[in-house]
Amino acid sequence: MTHPSSTPAGAGRQARWRARYGPWVAVTGASDGIGREFARLLAEAGLDLVLVARRREALDAVAADLTARHGVTTRVIAVDLGRETAVETVVAETADLDVGLLVAAAGFGSSGRLVDADLEQELAMVDVNCRAVLALSWHFGRRFASRGRGGMVLMGSVVGFQGVPNAANYAATKAYVQSLAEALHVELAPLGVDVVASAPGPVHTGFAARAGMRYDMGLVPGDVARATLDALGGRLTVRPGWLSKVLAGSLAPLPRPARVRVMGRIMAGMAGGGRGR
Repeated sequence: MTHPSSTPAGAGRQARWRARYGPWVAVTGASDGIGREFARLLAEAGLDLVLVARRREALDAVAADLTARHGVTTRVIAVDLGRETAVETVVAETADLDVGLLVAAAGFGSSGRLVDADLEQELAMVDVNCRAVLALSWHFGRRFASRGRGGMVLMGSVVGFQGVPNAANYAATKAYVQSLAEALHVELAPLGVDVVASAPGPVHTGFAARAGMRYDMGLVPGDVARATLDALGGRLTVRPGWLSKVLAGSLAPLPRPARVRVMGRIMAGMAGGGRGR
């Protein structure tokens, strides 16, 4: 089977990514899941990588693999983006690099009723999913605007378009990301900066287990990353995978209260009452 990156169309996409967003890319959540797949695709395109996540050992392994396979240069930053000083650390440790693309893929969720949740964990979710994304967007958005070109990928979710019972706080954090990305898409376009919101449905990563969710149908992380990068510079929002498109189409005609109830029933079927990162 021919890998998409080996086709003429795939090579053309990669050349566009290099020209538009090179030479360096910062990827958060790069140790596994969707973030790691973004890093892999961008390494295949020849872009050097700043890999950000909590677990240094896992990051070092990803960095070594990408360097061996693709010959790219990597820099590892092991920080917890839920901590107040984490974004400042990322900014300081990339100050000497010409970063042209930010992929904000770090995040976590929980499932079950909010009143049964651990408050500290829910507040930490807001810090990682919202506060850190805002701070990264501000810092790197200013850098990209000053260089006259760049891009941002902000990871939302199919749950971010209405309230979702049994994932109330997680859905609210993704609604924040979606709204932020939509506005930045317009604000930064005249400054040469592309912004896309990615809103996938369920994805087969470690996220579901950490959030206490289960599902049979899910996307492959690489498909989410590829569809998102292909949409960057064109579309405002991309919904990778057929399930997210079906949900969007079927829910769109419904009034918002009905969408909330439908999504609540869907989430109740997946929720195991778990929470964590």
